Amino acid sequence: MTSATRQPETPASASSTVPPRLIATDLDGTLLRDDKTVSERTVAALAAAEAAGVEVFFVTGRPARWMDVVSDHVHGHGLAICGNGAAVVDLHGGPGAHRFVKVREVPRENALDAVRLLREVAPGTVYAVEQTYGFYQEPAYPKLHMEIPDHLAPAEQLLSPDAPGAGEPVLKILAFHPELDPDVFLALARRAVGDRASITRSSPSALLEISGPGVSKASTLALSCAERGISPEEVVAFGDMPNDVEMLSWAGRSYAMGNAHPDVLAATSGRTVANNEDGVAVVIEKILAERS
Repeated sequence: MTSATRQPETPASASSTVPPRLIATDLDGTLLRDDKTVSERTVAALAAAEAAGVEVFFVTGRPARWMDVVSDHVHGHGLAICGNGAAVVDLHGGPGAHRFVKVREVPRENALDAVRLLREVAPGTVYAVEQTYGFYQEPAYPKLHMEIPDHLAPAEQLLSPDAPGAGEPVLKILAFHPELDPDVFLALARRAVGDRASITRSSPSALLEISGPGVSKASTLALSCAERGISPEEVVAFGDMPNDVEMLSWAGRSYAMGNAHPDVLAATSGRTVANNEDGVAVVIEKILAERS
C-alpha cells in the first residue's frame, strides 16, 4: 500500500532505550519504492546496520522466487522470511537457487476447510495455491502475479492427494473476490474460518493470504530471534499493511510507514515517512547515529 501523503516522523517510545540487535522490515510498500527498487540511500543504511552488528531480516509475503529485488542486499546471514512466515529461505544462491531452511506449511485438510467455508460465505471467491516451488490456480483466478501457473484446476483438485505437486508443502492459499471491499472480505473470512488457518492481506485489492494455524510474520520472526538469543525488545520492525500487524505488535520498537493502512498505524509505536521517501532508511540512520 502506498500513498503520496506524508506522515510526520515520530519516535517509537516502547523499549527505545534497548540497543537493537535486529531490524525486521517488510518489502512492498515499506523498504521498496513503488517501482520495486531499493534506493541507494536504503542500500547504504542496510549495509551500515549490518556493519554495526545489527542483523537485517526481510520479512515479506512474497514467495522466495520473487526475492531477486533484494537478493544483493542480504549480507552475511542471507536469510529472509517469505510467504508471511511460511518459510525461512537462504537467498545466497541467488534467484532460482534459494534453499528452504524452515517450512511452516498449511495442512491440506485445513486448506480444504478454508476453501469450503469461504465458498459458502463469499460466493464468487477464486483461489490459487502457493507451494514451495510451484504455483497453481483456478481458471477464473485473475492474472495478479505476472506469472504463468503450473496447472489450472478447481482448488479442491489442486489440494487433493493426487494433485500436481502433491509432494510439495503448501505455503499459502490465495483467495480473491472481484467485488467485496478488502477489509470486509478479511473480517468475513476470519470469522468463517476461525482457527483452522491464519488469514491476512497485503494487497489493495480483495486478495486474502491464508496460512497454516499460528503462522505469521511475527511467529516465524519470533522463532528466528529465539534461535539467536534476541528478545522482542531488541527488534525494530517496519511495515505498512495488515499482514505486518502481528510483527509490529511483537517487536519492541515498530514503525508505520507514511503510506500505512489504518490497522498498522494503530499497532505501531512510531511513525516514519513513506516508502518513496526512504522511511526505513530515515529511522535506521537515526538509530545508528544514537548508537555512536
